[in-house]
Amino acid sequence: MTSRAAPVGPPPFDQQVETGGYAWWYLDAISDNGEYGLTLIAFIGSVFSPYYAWSRASGRNNPLNHCAINLALYGPGGRWCMTERDEPAVHRQEHTFRVGPSALHWNGGTLEIDVDEWSFPWLRRVQGRLRVTPTLSVGSTIGLDPDERHLWTPVWPECRVDVDLDHPEWRWSGAAYFDHNTGPEPLEEAFESWFWLRAHTAKGPVVLYDTRLRDGSEHHRALRFGPGAATERLSAPERVDLPRGLWGVDRPTRSEGGEARLIRRWEDTPFYTRSLVETRLMDEVAIAVHESLSLNRFSSPIVRLMLPFRMPRRTSRPRKGRRS
Repeated sequence: MTSRAAPVGPPPFDQQVETGGYAWWYLDAISDNGEYGLTLIAFIGSVFSPYYAWSRASGRNNPLNHCAINLALYGPGGRWCMTERDEPAVHRQEHTFRVGPSALHWNGGTLEIDVDEWSFPWLRRVQGRLRVTPTLSVGSTIGLDPDERHLWTPVWPECRVDVDLDHPEWRWSGAAYFDHNTGPEPLEEAFESWFWLRAHTAKGPVVLYDTRLRDGSEHHRALRFGPGAATERLSAPERVDLPRGLWGVDRPTRSEGGEARLIRRWEDTPFYTRSLVETRLMDEVAIAVHESLSLNRFSSPIVRLMLPFRMPRRTSRPRKGRRS
């Protein structure tokens, strides 16, 4: 199921995405010196787009009309960018996904990500290249709901990233994680909330994924990945409630022994948080990337009205002779 010699490539970028559905490719990384971090999400049918949500009311819910490459940089000089673009600005092939001036390309051994964006509401350039090299590949897909409509693939639970940015001037390498999610409907129709974390341990990378569905049921997944062996399902460690986000979003996590600590707030928004936490997994203290998401908060009309200030949308100009 896993392999170091022949890395599994990212799920194809030209895959079919259902009307009203979504697909995303997610990367996070922490620099070797612990000073920097990043997350990148390439969206088809951006699940956190107010424009996509509003388009459903009019029946124009084409996922290719709501694509974005979201890059968040954490640390000195950090920035956050996410500009949504429409279908004419999107180019897809099996190994290439371009949204406007930014693109992901799989060359058979390394995922190269070229970014050329602007942060909002403060206009600052975000430009350069990321290179992601798998060190542990997983080919299996896991359902996040009982009907397996929403699917998660932990493609590379362990990988390396080399960051080479001109804006800001960042040059660093670090440990990373890469996964892929798909679904045929908006997240908020299936889920109330979720939280998850990923960490590297001496016994292999570990991912914990907790979901709460609309029917109130809760599902807990704890997985360890190792080279040359099947994915190991673990018992979910004890739940620990870390301090809430500044907007009141819950920040639960899990840890063996029931002790965990918030190290750094990476993102603190009205409907999700992303953090570095210290937890205990596989009988050792581990530093984990952690996310908590409230889809009830995201569904609030007030929250959706706030989002365009950080998530602008650019539409392509119609060609001459074509109706708009």
